Amino acid sequence: MKPLEDIRIISLEQYGAGPFGSVHLADLGAEVIKIEDPRAGGDVGRYVPPYTAGEDSLFFETFNRNKKSVSLDMSVPAGRAVFDDLVRRADVLYSNLRGDVPAKLGLTYADVRHLNERIVCCSLTGFGMTGPRSAEPGYDYILQGLAGWMELTGDPAGPPTKSGLSVVDYSGGFVAAIALLAGVHAARRDGVGMDCDLSLYDTAVTMLSYVATWSLNTEYRPRRLRDSAHPSLVPFQNFAAADGWLVVGCAKEKFWQRLAAILDTVVGAAEFSGDPGYATFAERGRNGKRLIHRLAEVFATRTVDSWLTDLRAAGIPCGPVNDVAAALADEHTAARGLVVTTEHPRFGTVRQPASPVRVGTPPTDHRRAPQRGEHTDEVLRGLLGYSDERIAKLAADGAFGAER
Repeated sequence: MKPLEDIRIISLEQYGAGPFGSVHLADLGAEVIKIEDPRAGGDVGRYVPPYTAGEDSLFFETFNRNKKSVSLDMSVPAGRAVFDDLVRRADVLYSNLRGDVPAKLGLTYADVRHLNERIVCCSLTGFGMTGPRSAEPGYDYILQGLAGWMELTGDPAGPPTKSGLSVVDYSGGFVAAIALLAGVHAARRDGVGMDCDLSLYDTAVTMLSYVATWSLNTEYRPRRLRDSAHPSLVPFQNFAAADGWLVVGCAKEKFWQRLAAILDTVVGAAEFSGDPGYATFAERGRNGKRLIHRLAEVFATRTVDSWLTDLRAAGIPCGPVNDVAAALADEHTAARGLVVTTEHPRFGTVRQPASPVRVGTPPTDHRRAPQRGEHTDEVLRGLLGYSDERIAKLAADGAFGAER
């Protein structure tokens, strides 16, 4: 069995953050049943451009493999009755909606505990279910600005800059997955479920980490540094070589000593190892401007591959600044099995990034993301045990909506 095959998750998830959290659980065997609203055409992720056709998109494929889809209109009593039956048979009710919506839709533990005392209601929202911003929509880019991330990112002479990826969304998904699993563990131990109130805002602020600690306890004020430099370790940043960029990091004194020896060989003198101004972390920090200027001159004299050959041989942390295609083609990416494939009726063989979560033997078989409502009949008959007559009555009462 896969590690999470005994967990069933009923999910009202959409777009990126919520589905990103649950896709890793689905990879590990959890049964993730997506509830998709037929009035809206299902998860909005189905329509994210540019690689989309009809209700299929490569965006949606990335976040929803190994899941099931049930088309259900919860705004009508018949649809809500089906939803309630699903909650009775689930371990988790998972959603990523605006912070005030779970209570409005009756998705909190207080709303559903009469159906299932052990249900874990995991809500990932933009700003949480409490606080002055709880009713506001929250998106990754907004959160990167609000939480101070943009102040830390980009060139000092340029504008505040977001990360190239939706890191708040993805981190929020991981946080929700952790909370969900902790909630299930506690519910099985204690026999009582709970609410898990997670937010992208909380995630983004918490991820300020030691920068926040410095700011809260000292006079430190963050500033953007050239070439993506580390705020306290010198050298630890990007350097331009003769044909591209590489990252070199001296997070320990031994790494600097090894780097200094290589640099001395290149320049033909004990310029770096022999300078007392470079001897310690503190001295390199005080003399950082002079050191980085000289390092930039030396690194520019050789190619990226030439530098990496010597730096890796010496055990110095380093790497090329790859483009996305190069990162995906890296031999280590292949060795770690970080690209998985599924078969899709429209797109054919779809390659996508694997989950980094490794528990035992990584799965090698993956199902494509579901078509909207693809598993409605399977869930109604197999999981809920509904008869033909009951399904027909529910359909007549609007439980499954009408085609958009």
